[in-house]
Amino acid sequence: MPPHLLILEKQSLELSMLRNILLAGIFVITIAVSSASAQRPAAPATQQPAPVTQGSPAIPESRIALIYSDDFRNPKTGIARYQALMNGLNTEFTKTQQDLTAMAQRIQQLQDEITKAQAAGVIDPRSIQTKSEQLEQLKKDYQRKGEDAQAAYKRRHDEVINPLNDDINKALTAYAKAHGITVIIDATQVPMIYVDDKVDITRAFINDFNSKNPATTAATPARP
Repeated sequence: MPPHLLILEKQSLELSMLRNILLAGIFVITIAVSSASAQRPAAPATQQPAPVTQGSPAIPESRIALIYSDDFRNPKTGIARYQALMNGLNTEFTKTQQDLTAMAQRIQQLQDEITKAQAAGVIDPRSIQTKSEQLEQLKKDYQRKGEDAQAAYKRRHDEVINPLNDDINKALTAYAKAHGITVIIDATQVPMIYVDDKVDITRAFINDFNSKNPATTAATPARP
């Protein structure tokens, strides 16, 4: 196979890796939970419980609840402000995505033109070289623009979503205090062997948060 065909095959693989370079970022809410101390072995049945001496701290009563933070991002049943902010953010980058798509199409067009010319046997080395140089430059521009877009998107995503994350964490704290909950565990982050539905407060919290925090229609305007 001629060397230029090997180059084109490599370029096609690289192009497919670049096409999805602008992706939405990740929205993760993690609630820190201290690891529970290992339980001590049970005392023998004949052993009497040790008396509580004066000044010993009382064992606190605890009430544990679970949330599944992944559900916050559900576009239909999740936190409405999140989806509204993401819609606004994606709209903000529509033009950038369109430019990247147009560049990807031009790269594919150049590859097809070179391949068809070679398949037809009309091989003009100078013309092939010119198109190959154009293709290489366009791919470099595409990659650079894609990387810049990815960095810009992540920066704006953090600017828009981080304040919402803070509001959600504050709301969870307030919700826990209002309902006598002493520990909230994010089951999205911690593997669960068994969970009683009664301790899952995800839906109740989402409904409560949405009722107190109406969704906005767009992301915060970009800073000048």
